[in-house]
Amino acid sequence: MNTWWAKSLKILLILSLVVPILAGCAGGLNVSEQYPLESVSGTDSYVYRAAGQTVPEVAALLAEQRKPDQQSEESPERMFLVYSDQVIHIQQDPEKPEDALIEVSTKEYVRENYSPSFLETYLMASIISDLFDRGRYVGGDYRGYGSQDTYKPKQTYRTATADDKKMAPPMTVNRSGSIFRRSADADATVQRSGSASSTSSSSSSSGKIVRDGSSSSSSSGSSSVFTKPKTTKVPKIKKGIGKIGRRR
Repeated sequence: MNTWWAKSLKILLILSLVVPILAGCAGGLNVSEQYPLESVSGTDSYVYRAAGQTVPEVAALLAEQRKPDQQSEESPERMFLVYSDQVIHIQQDPEKPEDALIEVSTKEYVRENYSPSFLETYLMASIISDLFDRGRYVGGDYRGYGSQDTYKPKQTYRTATADDKKMAPPMTVNRSGSIFRRSADADATVQRSGSASSTSSSSSSSGKIVRDGSSSSSSSGSSSVFTKPKTTKVPKIKKGIGKIGRRR
């Protein structure tokens, strides 16, 4: 019975470790592998096209893969997903309403180009304050790639080239874990390795013993000499009878 309980506890422990790790691996978000690159603006903003998908559909799919710090309310025109390192702006393509445009930008790009008053319609005030570092950045008039002809960003967009598509960084979250299972003979292995280390250590510090001034019984590679001390004889005590005389 005790053996059965021990095995059950081990299985539960392994499952408690594996499930969070698998969840963390599944939490990675890689936009570049799911959608084709449409356009780039420097190295701070990349635009992808979700052909035949609506804005809410894309937002739900990306949020499921990696939970955002904040997600704007569902809208057929535009939605925002705010993460600790990036902001995803999903909007309906004005020229192709059946497609959605996914703009993945760094927070620095948002600070320099987006208008705080524009974002107030979609995001919480605390998130906007954090994005613009509590008023240190005034932003711009940019409102997304689909409206760049009307609200131009400071960094000009251009059509993605073949090299851009190769160099486009994925939007990912790094999560890793390891599982260590102690084998049944782990203790025996440790004991064997410890015994071998002890034997090796003792053999490497060999020396020689000199008995009564003799230099025999030496070992090669010795690093020190040990001399046996000479024994000291215990003095003998004689018992006798004496007299105490008085000095005159």
